[in-house]
Amino acid sequence: MEKVIDESKQGQSLVLKHKKENTRKLFIESYGCAMNFSDSEIVASILTNEGFNTTQKLEEADLILVNTCSIRDKAEQTVRKRLEKYNAVKRDHNPKMKVGVLGCMAERLKTKFLEEEKIVDLVVGPDAYKDLPNLLAEVDEGRDAINVILSKEETYGDVSPVRLNTNGVTAFVSITRGCDNMCTFCVVPFTRGRERSRDPQSIIEEINDLWSKGYKEITLLGQNVDSYLWYGGGLKKDFVKASDIQKATAVNFANLLELCAKTQPKMRIRFSTSNPQDLTLDVVETMAKYHNICNHIHLPVQSGSDRILKAMNRLHTREEYIELINNIREIIPDCAISQDMIVGFPTETEDDFRDTVSLMKYVKYHFGYMFTYSERPGTMAGRNMEDDIPEATKKRRLAEIVALQQEHSGIRTKEHLNTVVEVLIEKESKKSDTHWSGRTSQNIVCVFPKENYNIGNLVNVKTTNCTTATLIGEAVGLSKNN
Repeated sequence: MEKVIDESKQGQSLVLKHKKENTRKLFIESYGCAMNFSDSEIVASILTNEGFNTTQKLEEADLILVNTCSIRDKAEQTVRKRLEKYNAVKRDHNPKMKVGVLGCMAERLKTKFLEEEKIVDLVVGPDAYKDLPNLLAEVDEGRDAINVILSKEETYGDVSPVRLNTNGVTAFVSITRGCDNMCTFCVVPFTRGRERSRDPQSIIEEINDLWSKGYKEITLLGQNVDSYLWYGGGLKKDFVKASDIQKATAVNFANLLELCAKTQPKMRIRFSTSNPQDLTLDVVETMAKYHNICNHIHLPVQSGSDRILKAMNRLHTREEYIELINNIREIIPDCAISQDMIVGFPTETEDDFRDTVSLMKYVKYHFGYMFTYSERPGTMAGRNMEDDIPEATKKRRLAEIVALQQEHSGIRTKEHLNTVVEVLIEKESKKSDTHWSGRTSQNIVCVFPKENYNIGNLVNVKTTNCTTATLIGEAVGLSKNN
């Protein structure tokens, strides 16, 4: 549950500039977290070189790929419905069409799709995208194809992702793959494998390339960015076997963050997702040192109860989490902190839930992503714990913390009223074509009249009003950071 699921983006199909020489058509749709959307860009990049142009018309596609998520049952059910739709189109319009499943669901269900359900031609796990040309050759010969081998090395550092459906202003840059934290509710270690980090040089090259193409903000992305560790390649867990020179020259997340900030001093830098047990204060101190690193940390806690945190195998206590929050606020007083929270985890009592509520009241998060517990097959909780909290209880608890978070979001947004905030213009406002929309360093949305400003400008905005989650104001001039 570590990964944020942006509900507004679910099921987006990707559009790519067409190459004249490409003759085959690809329809690719993504579900899940930002990592999946980033992976779809990598897949599109690989397939562009294999003669595919993208399409948004299902009926004309030669190949349909769905990039999937296994975090929640709802996500898997949505994908199954889409597969039914694809197969109906295949049956009625285009019998030669091939259908493939990518990503975490492919990893979890493996051959089930091919052998038992017989609903796809192709199953490709998160580490096997470079094998797509070979797998497609198999499919073209009339054979089903599968590669769900999890890699110890694959980081896709040498694949330049095609930026799809982008605003041309913000982009994701993957820095790690996999996860070593065996949280009992989470399927990620089983679907994305053990943790490994990407060569910092390839990360810097990608950031420089993005800057040259006009991008103004990047988000360093990983299942758990704070445990980034590059010592020449290999798994994070094998660092203990590294040579003395490898250990002496290793690059940790604070080092990487500083490297990125210094490489492009006018580019905004964000990162996601953090883990309380791995977020070290040198990262926070680096954030404070560089103005272009945004003052926002997404810091999932999942529960405010020590008993439940232990059952979740979260390797931090409530007290340690609060100490970390206090240290962040001391080092960066205006740092926004957001959360992920699960209610209804097996055995959660009312007292456990009250501990979550009291933690939220203490921190007063800027925003958050809250869920009821959903049992995932293959996880430690799924294998060893009974999902014993009634659905009605889960829903009541969720409604309570959602309402509380809305109240806290309002408080945090109001803190910026009647101040001047720096906003990166990303797009036109949804509600008015005469207003721009962008985000502050704290990741708060701000809208203001367009005047003579353009997408990609950093603008100083005097705030005059707000809703629970959006600042409203008027531009007072371009920021010196343009």
